[in-house]
Amino acid sequence: MHEMSLVEGVRELIEDAAAREGFSRVNSVRVEIGQLSGVEREAFEFCFDLAMRDGIAAGAQLEVLATPGRGRCPACGRETALAVVYDPCEHCGTVPVAVIGGTEMRVIDLEVE
Repeated sequence: MHEMSLVEGVRELIEDAAAREGFSRVNSVRVEIGQLSGVEREAFEFCFDLAMRDGIAAGAQLEVLATPGRGRCPACGRETALAVVYDPCEHCGTVPVAVIGGTEMRVIDLEVE
């Protein structure tokens, strides 16, 4: 389950920010997870609760914003929605489409005390 290692990375980011900025408690964490990132949201949420329970983000609310997959078709040049990396262009049916969005996973912001 690679979601646990991702959440551990988020915890390290939070701890580093707390040391640098001087806050002592995290009330909420907002993350963006792309549809094409390979991160399973439910597993990430489960791991988040486990990984944060003994630190400054214990009990913090997690808000996950889903970013849709997007691609640009090399044949027609149009942007297209992608549910999976190998989806064809929704306009002309060309495969493959260059992925241009939806692969990211990042911490957007923290609400702290």
